[in-house]
Amino acid sequence: MQPRDTIAAISTPPGRGGLGIVRLSGSQARAIAGRILRFPAPPAWQSWRAQLAELAGADGRVVDRVVATFFEAPRSYTAEDVVEIGCHGSPVVLRHCLDQACRAGARLAEPGEFTLRAFLNGRIDLPSAEAVRDLIEARTLYQARIAAEQADGAVSRRIAPLKEQLLELIARLEVGIDFADDDIEFASPEEILRRLEPLAAGVEKLARSFAYGKLVHDGLALAIVGRPNVGKSSLFNRLLEQDRAIVTEIPGTTRDLVSETAALGGIPVKFMDTAGLRDSADRVEALGVERSVQAMAAADLTLAVLDGSQPLGERDRQLAARPRSLLVANKCDLGLAAGLPPEAVPVSALTGEGIDALRNRILEAIAPDGAEQETGFITSLRHEQLLRESLEALSKAREATLAGIPHEMLLLDLYAALQPLDAITGATTADDILNRIFATFCIGK
Repeated sequence: MQPRDTIAAISTPPGRGGLGIVRLSGSQARAIAGRILRFPAPPAWQSWRAQLAELAGADGRVVDRVVATFFEAPRSYTAEDVVEIGCHGSPVVLRHCLDQACRAGARLAEPGEFTLRAFLNGRIDLPSAEAVRDLIEARTLYQARIAAEQADGAVSRRIAPLKEQLLELIARLEVGIDFADDDIEFASPEEILRRLEPLAAGVEKLARSFAYGKLVHDGLALAIVGRPNVGKSSLFNRLLEQDRAIVTEIPGTTRDLVSETAALGGIPVKFMDTAGLRDSADRVEALGVERSVQAMAAADLTLAVLDGSQPLGERDRQLAARPRSLLVANKCDLGLAAGLPPEAVPVSALTGEGIDALRNRILEAIAPDGAEQETGFITSLRHEQLLRESLEALSKAREATLAGIPHEMLLLDLYAALQPLDAITGATTADDILNRIFATFCIGK
């Protein structure tokens, strides 16, 4: 990528629509737009103002009437001069406009290059840039809200006070080394430990929040399992609020894995309806049961469905004993049998009774600390790994302090703890890491 080039790309999704945008960014954005567009009067390039223009073909005839909007540096997305050409959403027209821009001196943008320029020009920090990608890829409104908060700097605001505490401690030790000959102690071992404790606790708390953030970012898989005819498919349909799976009173109706993704508390959940677990001589049904076992192994959580109106069978007890399982006593409208496990959630897939309580229990099972994380959490594996690196360095600094290691050596551990925090915000991020991050963006953003 050459940051001095003027770049161009189609910034709206592929396909046909009412409108489409071709975006130009760079010092020559206005000049290039002026070469490919015909204005009714000499263009008045006023920032944040739109102008009508015509886009012509190779023969000079009008192809489309467009709107050109100018954003002057640094008050633009990339902090460079930006021109957005709003065409009608025909792929042919948009491609022609882009081709014309490239012939007039622009270069095709690489994936994520607009956002990369915003980062390099100081418009946004690295966590905000990564959140832009998450916002584009959001599948639920909750995901979009979290990504919007992070794009607004939520992650950096969480890290800033931790970094400030660390820098204060480093400064104290550096001053103590400078005045070592004066026999003045600027930071006693007790003072260093007192400052390290809340710092390490803050970094660890933020790193732990990734357990919930990963669920919000990636979602989870939930398998609905049980014996034949306990109402798995009916429960599947009820949780999805649509008739997705076939339901009959004949045992073994579901012979293959049926899956659908829906939002649960803002978290994308892939619900999987499985074949009833039983020994069968039918080859097709046996294959379905095998897939059910595989789904249980791969799922983040299993809903073990029991027929709540009947006593527990051996297969029910085996399911109840599995880890990562939530017991569901279906058919509670028929009355609950004696001896059911007290932790089983009573529901009726037929009437809808207990379904809201089941949804809440699922959320509690997958994210017990979710409510506590509402104030801010991380969703990036890269951030979590860097926080763990910083925490490990802080732990070494604590051990060095207890062992009476000289401050010159202790500072090495503190700087090692600072570097991962800088890498999160992009202060010390290597070029290859930047390229890897922005390569996952779509072209035009």
